[in-house]
Amino acid sequence: MSHINIEIKARCSEHEKIREILKANNAEFVGVDYQKDTYFKTKSGRLKLRQGNIENYLIFYKRENKKQAKESRIILFEVSPNSPLESILEDSLGIFIEVNKRREIYFIENVKFHLDAIEGLGYFVEIEAIDKKGTIEKNKLLKQCRHYQKLFGIDEKNLISCSYSDLLIEKNKRDYSSSTSTV
Repeated sequence: MSHINIEIKARCSEHEKIREILKANNAEFVGVDYQKDTYFKTKSGRLKLRQGNIENYLIFYKRENKKQAKESRIILFEVSPNSPLESILEDSLGIFIEVNKRREIYFIENVKFHLDAIEGLGYFVEIEAIDKKGTIEKNKLLKQCRHYQKLFGIDEKNLISCSYSDLLIEKNKRDYSSSTSTV
């Protein structure tokens, strides 16, 4: 399944406040997913295997790294939870990095919300305006993201331009260089 997202990602420690706003807006609570995203080495874009108790997909996507709302072109392939796919991809492509998270998933119409606790990084919120059928104008998707960003009170300074994998790689580099500088 191929589709387009316009999305916003931000640091956010106010999950309770956002939960209350989502409830007040009749958001559908899908559940809490404990996910492991394994990123594989690729020539272009990103390829990850998401393994969770709710979502299990092989995901390929291309997206600009910018802080504002950004477009992602996504291809999803649903996989069974006990698939040997991770071993196949690891042996053929090599693992780039793994990201472990606790994710609360909500929906309001075509907009998906994630309240994420990322192991080693902290707390985040994601807003994804999704067009699965190619029938929603990009401008409308962008307006939806901005509407919820404003509703949640997400400050521009908290917006994240890259993926959790990039943040984790940067953190690991900082941790490594600070540990080697004391030697």
